[in-house]
Amino acid sequence: MPEQANCRGNRFQTIRGDPELNRLIRILCFCALLSATAAARAQLSKSIAAKPEETGATLIYLEQCDRLSFDQERLPDAQLLHGNVRFRHDSVLMYCDSAYFYESRNSMDAFGNIRIEQGDTLFVYGDLLFYNGNTKLARLRQNVRMIDHNTTLTTDSLNYDRIQNLAYYFTGGTIRDSLNTLNSVWGQYSPDSKEAFFKQDVRLENPNFIMETDTLIYNTENHIADIVGPTEIIYQEETNIYSTRGWYDTNTEKSMLLDNSLIVHADGKTLRGDTIFYDKKAKFGESFSNVELTDSVQKTTLYGDYCVYDEIKETGLATRKALLTEWSSEDTLFVHADTLATRKDSVYNTMYGYNNVRVFRNDMQSVCDSMFYTDRDSIMSLYYEPIMWSSNNQISADFIQIHMNGNELDHAHLQGSAIAIQQEDSIRFNQLSGKEIIAYFHEKELYKVDVNGNTETVFFPKEDDGTILVINKLISSYAQLFFKDRKIEKAVFAPAASGTTYPLEELPPEETLLGNFFWAEQERPQSKNDVFLKPERTKRPEKGAASAAATETAPAKQNIKTGKTNENNRKTGGIRNARR
Repeated sequence: MPEQANCRGNRFQTIRGDPELNRLIRILCFCALLSATAAARAQLSKSIAAKPEETGATLIYLEQCDRLSFDQERLPDAQLLHGNVRFRHDSVLMYCDSAYFYESRNSMDAFGNIRIEQGDTLFVYGDLLFYNGNTKLARLRQNVRMIDHNTTLTTDSLNYDRIQNLAYYFTGGTIRDSLNTLNSVWGQYSPDSKEAFFKQDVRLENPNFIMETDTLIYNTENHIADIVGPTEIIYQEETNIYSTRGWYDTNTEKSMLLDNSLIVHADGKTLRGDTIFYDKKAKFGESFSNVELTDSVQKTTLYGDYCVYDEIKETGLATRKALLTEWSSEDTLFVHADTLATRKDSVYNTMYGYNNVRVFRNDMQSVCDSMFYTDRDSIMSLYYEPIMWSSNNQISADFIQIHMNGNELDHAHLQGSAIAIQQEDSIRFNQLSGKEIIAYFHEKELYKVDVNGNTETVFFPKEDDGTILVINKLISSYAQLFFKDRKIEKAVFAPAASGTTYPLEELPPEETLLGNFFWAEQERPQSKNDVFLKPERTKRPEKGAASAAATETAPAKQNIKTGKTNENNRKTGGIRNARR
């Protein structure tokens, strides 16, 4: 039968029975322990001498147990310890219900109510412990818990490397701190750095959100999660965050998201960028490089290399290659400016553009210095030397308002030094000038123009065969022109209109231009990519040039050059049909 004895530290207590038998047992146990201890120390010394890298190895000491026994047949080199077993290795205490102590190998197997105490901060619990004193590796199994201050790690299998002060599990585990709960298949925790590393099916649960990923680094002290793989952060029915690299402070809910990260809001707005600084509590995002702010409800996207978005005020601002696209119709609107901003006030959306504004859509293009748009009345206002083009027409003024009807261009309202120009050929231009011009569009084409106040007109009527023989120059208080197939079909003037018809060859091209005429075709965006160009602005005629031209062509100089009189104008109530 196995030999047995009671032990308490280095003292042996005999069992009840025959005195001689007890004496013999004490002698045998003592000799066995001396022999085993000496062999273990010799073996350890030999191992240390043979392996210089293990010079830090120290012996495990048995400090307490209720009973000690031996089983030479089954475990010839083990001490069988039972009841209130306590070991000490360096400054670490290890408790269990029972253990096999392999003193010669400086290791032990412990069973039941395992408790490891390292200082007054780190405690490890489990049902089984396999510990090697040379490598200082503790392998704990079944119902394992590691408690470090406010952090608790639970798993079924945990390896704890005391040399590295590193614990890791590989069959699934959970780490809880004062704020978050993290689950994964594989995990690693460092009590020194308070840093945990997770892999495979990682899930971080916070009172406000859930983070799911395949790989994550997390600090239990500052509660910051380092994103090192495809990660989704879910705020229930509010916001989803997608990133592959960056960090997320789970306490403050501030983050830095890299590598084309994406923030998706439940209201249809998304923010994407190479670098995003996002404050979820403040509902504010700041993004750098390849930024996209999209509103899927309004069907707009704001681009730039720098963008900020305020969710509370519902404002967005973009600079550095700033671009806004509106894609609610088959024709996408492209707007570029040095700075673009969007805002929503309760119901209506507004858009602002500052400095070097350039607009392109297939049916309309424009340039100006500043612009403003609101969907309250679907009006785009252009400020500071604005120009608008549509097909072969150029219109400009001191101030232009472009009115939309749904997604279609409806009309443009030009105010102050207004002039509408249509190019006939490389040297001839039909022109209408006045204080105010309203240009109407239908199915993306100009079909009518109204001119009010100090109206001047120069146009080249065509014969039936398409040739041009004369030039009409007229002055009136009001004019209305109708267009068909991008050409003037009919002109209507106020009853007091007066003018002159010149043979084509009589006036050189420069004398056919109104005083406020300028042609800025080189500024016109020809494609969506052209909105990023910055051509030199065309110099406009000085103010007053138009009125000077009007004086020179006043009724006193009106004469009959073609043998026809203006009597026809008077008889028809001021209506003159321009021949095509």
